[in-house]
Amino acid sequence: MNYSFRFRRGNKPAQLRSRTRLRLPLTAIIISRLVLASTLAMSDGIGIANLPNQRHKIAKRGAHFTLMVVGESGLGKSTLINTLFSTELSAAKDYRRRHAKQLDKTTEIEIIKAELEEKQFKVKLTVIDTPGFGDYVNNRDSWTPIIDFIDDQHEAYMRQEQQPNRKEKIDLRVHACLYFVRPTGHTLKPLDIEIMKRLGTRVNLVPVVAKADTLTSEDLAMFKKRVLEVVAAQGIKIYTPPVETDDESNQLHVKELIDAMPFSIIGSTEDVKNAEGKLVKGRQYLWGVAEVENEEHCDFRKLRQLLIRTHMLDLISTTEETHYEYYRQSQMETRKYGEPKVKKLDNPKFKEEEEALRRRFTEQVKLEEGRFRQWEQHLIAERDRLNKDLESAHSAIKSLEAELDALQSGYGRGSQRR
Repeated sequence: MNYSFRFRRGNKPAQLRSRTRLRLPLTAIIISRLVLASTLAMSDGIGIANLPNQRHKIAKRGAHFTLMVVGESGLGKSTLINTLFSTELSAAKDYRRRHAKQLDKTTEIEIIKAELEEKQFKVKLTVIDTPGFGDYVNNRDSWTPIIDFIDDQHEAYMRQEQQPNRKEKIDLRVHACLYFVRPTGHTLKPLDIEIMKRLGTRVNLVPVVAKADTLTSEDLAMFKKRVLEVVAAQGIKIYTPPVETDDESNQLHVKELIDAMPFSIIGSTEDVKNAEGKLVKGRQYLWGVAEVENEEHCDFRKLRQLLIRTHMLDLISTTEETHYEYYRQSQMETRKYGEPKVKKLDNPKFKEEEEALRRRFTEQVKLEEGRFRQWEQHLIAERDRLNKDLESAHSAIKSLEAELDALQSGYGRGSQRR
């Protein structure tokens, strides 16, 4: 599979800098977690400077974070990424030319790499975009390139861990996946359910309702409720922030995040004036301004807090300890050390399933054959009975014919005597 790489540079609060080694003061290295109340009180910047407060070990080497965005075209994926990190990482796409690629009918994987810096703290950011997903009439297996990419990154990392020299490892494992749900006002589509089931077992899945400003508050609340009902009914796994029992402020914050899921978002990189005359990020309408960072309008700030300010480390560790370990264990059960990844058709688990299906099919064929044999025997017995009845009727006819001939012969001799 071919993947496209792009490197972006920004000139806003979160800027792209040269790839130099991070040198922080000793106080920044040994710093532990700050109280969440002071964390949430920070309103300047996008939150990258707050990452050292999550765990002191991140501050030693900076952070590496991979974010995947999945959803149909036109839902504002690129706009949200640019709004989230306050810089132009992903260029706007011209969706008027989507028909030019209809013959391909493939979901592409686009990789954007960047290094962001805020207040002397750096983040090596990788954004995985999936253009082409859900854009066709027949979207059967359109999720396959996305799922294969996630599995390939686990496979590549596992192969690197098996090498003697493991210092320079390339890690593109996805730490969080934002799945964009179209704001239909009804519920999830079958395509949404199918891919979310597969994503939930491989990555930290965070569903978001795109373009929340197209629904009223009542319709949005009802739509989010229906989405959660389908998620629970279908057994879809979504990321749930961990709760720290010894931190009351953390418990309240996590409860707010969980209650807000799926996050309703508005993406915009434009500055507009609100009713108070302040310049804010948002969208201008005839009825007013839909503000990106106004929690009465959308959940953008909560989403940013989850991804950057408070739970980035947990997303990274969950990927390492849960999703990657699950993949590694499942592969080691069917492979020997150092063996290449087997193809799906050659996977022993698939062979077992195929063998079970073959046995089941054979048993059904035997049952049907037994039924046909019984039916055939019944037909043969019925044929024999009808043949016997026919022979008996034929014999009776012959005897009647003989009696008739005898009567006719006796009548003829009597006439001649007269």
